[in-house]
Amino acid sequence: MLSVHTSPLHQPGTGDAGGMNVYMVELSRALAAHGVEVDLFTRCRGEGLPGLVDLAPGVRVRHLEAGPREELPKEAMPDLVVEFSMALLKERRRYDLVHSHYWLSGQAGRIAAFGWDVPLVHTAHTLALVKNASLAAGDTPEPEARIHGERLVTGDADRLIANTDDEADALRLLYGADPARTEVVRPGVALDTFSPADGRRAARARLGLPEDAFIPLYAGRIQPLKGPDILVRAIDELLRMAPDLRRRLIVPVVGGHSGASRAGEIGRLAEELDVADVLLPCPPVPQARLADWYRAADVLVVPSRSESFGLVAAEAQACGTPVLAAGVGGLSTAVWDGVTGMLVRGHDPVEYARRLLWLARNPQAVRTMGDAAVRHASGMSWRTSAARTVEVYERTLAGRREWYARGVGQGRRHAPAPPASLSWRNEKTVVRA
Repeated sequence: MLSVHTSPLHQPGTGDAGGMNVYMVELSRALAAHGVEVDLFTRCRGEGLPGLVDLAPGVRVRHLEAGPREELPKEAMPDLVVEFSMALLKERRRYDLVHSHYWLSGQAGRIAAFGWDVPLVHTAHTLALVKNASLAAGDTPEPEARIHGERLVTGDADRLIANTDDEADALRLLYGADPARTEVVRPGVALDTFSPADGRRAARARLGLPEDAFIPLYAGRIQPLKGPDILVRAIDELLRMAPDLRRRLIVPVVGGHSGASRAGEIGRLAEELDVADVLLPCPPVPQARLADWYRAADVLVVPSRSESFGLVAAEAQACGTPVLAAGVGGLSTAVWDGVTGMLVRGHDPVEYARRLLWLARNPQAVRTMGDAAVRHASGMSWRTSAARTVEVYERTLAGRREWYARGVGQGRRHAPAPPASLSWRNEKTVVRA
């Protein structure tokens, strides 16, 4: 597995680490339980970690030298793709298959798969054209270079794994993906970590929260795409509708800023709207602690402008907490509208406020939805996701053997150019390769 720009070892909710990091770690562990050995390759950032870290039995994280040993912005990563790929190709171990995550890793995956003559499976996690269609005001569109890179890996990968049917449709309609090479595998939930456990009252006691509070929770990176500004504005509208709610309203915001340039914007907006007193900023926390935040909340609010799946929604439901989410992307799959939570069409803060007020005034409905949420999430295990992923791997390998048997080149469905020409940036990169 490849993850160029973020390490599986990074704390979700910090920097560029989020649901994809959880996805790689949990899927790898579950794959190992199915007998698959996994090496997760990422870039060395000089954090004092050894070159090889045993993450779990059968799963290793390996750090490659590519660029300076320091944290770099994601925007700088494209220039390091070829260097990362060349370091990867020096590995002497024989791999059966490459599985890349996110478009940057897809570029490295194209080179590695060609060099090793093995199949490439790719999971996009997010897509630039989908993201650009849902930008917040003032947010920067994804660059054309990324869109071009996504098109290249979409065309070259032996198989594409989409998180939902909506994502598979986007790959087909926006990127021309071959439906016959596109598979849908839903992410899972770590059900041993995320569960109702000893309930809401005990979780609130551990976190020092009042038992009678009404608690809408935000959990995730603080960035425009995730819509924290929508939540803050919704809280302002909620308190206009029900000023008496202020005395028992607590809104934890659990997560870190993604991108220093916009850090503090949500706090300033909360001050401007005079709702900062009900917001409770909290840093990113380990998974076990995050589970307590889910349990303690009356509802998880996920107002994302775009979301390939929304792991936090699945995790919260597994803990017995209903979800109020935007009806976009994978959230429409993760949340059973009207049963395990509510989906909002559009991003009007007033619509969120109306639903929050209804939930605040109907605690029995919150409990009923929470019970249904647990049952709904019980079918979303990483073991199931891994079993489906193994099936995709096996079909991919079988397709490669079939092409070998037919004597088609090196067996690739789409024969790419040699690695030096796989560069997608510019001529300078080709020369360096």
